Amino acid sequence: MKTYEMLYVLENALADDAKEALAAKFEEIVTSMGGTVVSTDKWGTKKLAYPINYKNEGYYALMTFEAQPAVVKELDRVAGITDGVIRRMITVKA
Repeated sequence: MKTYEMLYVLENALADDAKEALAAKFEEIVTSMGGTVVSTDKWGTKKLAYPINYKNEGYYALMTFEAQPAVVKELDRVAGITDGVIRRMITVKA
């Protein structure tokens, strides 16, 4: 299995428990498909480099996990259709 990192930006207007629920949802996808979550580092609210959908701030989180490529595909798909996710990016950790 390879090690991946998923950086995602959530809407800052979400409640704290909603942010935690989304983080848990992404972790659950990885673990349910046979992967392991190494860590989830919550960076908190930061200013966006440019406005996205008229929003200037977002809640950043970085999840490091080990999984098969199929897990990455499913995680990207789910994050793409989840309300509250502004941006996401999954990369292979070298």
